[in-house]
Amino acid sequence: MKKVVLITGASAGMGKETAKLLAQSGYTVYGAARRMDRMKELASLGVRLLLMDVTREETMVAGVGQVLQEEGRIDVLINNAGFGSYGAVEDVSLADARYQLEVNLFGAARLIQLVLPGMRAQRYGKILNVSSIGGKMATPFGGWYHASKFALEGLSNSLRNEVRPFGIDVIVIEPGGVKTEWGQIAYSNLVKNTQHSAYKSTIDKFARSLEGADAKSAAPVVIAALMKQAIEAPRPKARYVGGYMARTAVTAARLLPDRIMDRMIMKRLEKGF
Repeated sequence: MKKVVLITGASAGMGKETAKLLAQSGYTVYGAARRMDRMKELASLGVRLLLMDVTREETMVAGVGQVLQEEGRIDVLINNAGFGSYGAVEDVSLADARYQLEVNLFGAARLIQLVLPGMRAQRYGKILNVSSIGGKMATPFGGWYHASKFALEGLSNSLRNEVRPFGIDVIVIEPGGVKTEWGQIAYSNLVKNTQHSAYKSTIDKFARSLEGADAKSAAPVVIAALMKQAIEAPRPKARYVGGYMARTAVTAARLLPDRIMDRMIMKRLEKGF
């Protein structure tokens, strides 16, 4: 029997590549996103398309309901939707900060709530939460983004032990640098929040490093393959790490004292990530 997968943020980048790879590998895939027009390629591969905004309750309820009505179950949930809102903590409006957490944290949490009853009933399920190396270490001017990813890591840690007795695995994916829209969106938000900032000189250096990072980043299919590996593992690891600088950054964050880590981050900022 084909496994049924629901993946958010399927209109671009890692989400789109993962939907393609899983569909080509024999899974029944539902790709969810706001930008339906950007998922036409997925439809040609047999991916079912869902209009979903993870900040709007009614679209999440309707999307999960449609999958359950058509397939009778959801075996795998991939919480991939997310973005980076960058700017100094002092400069970013709390409205923008709340929206960052709505997309990256609360949308994922609500979808988890919606799929868990069915997974518990069938005593099987895999929930993949796409975090980031930014859920293990933090750069300047990414405070609200890092807050969302650190929170997603903590939520996943608690959830993993809550649902394990029901045969459900919770897996965190921690990408490093990946060639997606993420960098351009983060850069645009950073510029928007810089106009009259007291931190402008340092922010300008960081903005240049964001612009240059994409050339060194991994292709999105690298993370797609990582997610497929996690889904198919009989006993999956709690975390899977991949992409540019990912393993180095996560290891450093785990082993190094904060003061040394801070110095390393600032030195990388000066030289460009």
